[in-house]
Amino acid sequence: MTRVPTPFERRVYAVVAKIPRGQVRSYRWVAARLGNPRLARAVGQALTRNTDPAHVPCHRVIRADGSLGGYRWGLAKKRRLLVAERQRRTQGKKMFLSFHAS
Repeated sequence: MTRVPTPFERRVYAVVAKIPRGQVRSYRWVAARLGNPRLARAVGQALTRNTDPAHVPCHRVIRADGSLGGYRWGLAKKRRLLVAERQRRTQGKKMFLSFHAS
């Protein structure tokens, strides 16, 4: 049975869904878009409950210090997704990735 997101989670998912492919934003950035940058931890918790990563690309949300943070399906997968998106976006051009390992 699929869990129904809370109103807060739906707001988080709506913000995250707008992050462009190949780009990342911090948990704090998402929280600020919700009206309170101090809700960064709550944003992270909401993203751990995301059951629809195809429509809510939570792998594009990282920590403010540039580290990957967490990911429900593992950090290795998060890193692979971000690298693949960045490569598609830059069409093979070498670019510095804007995140680093935790």
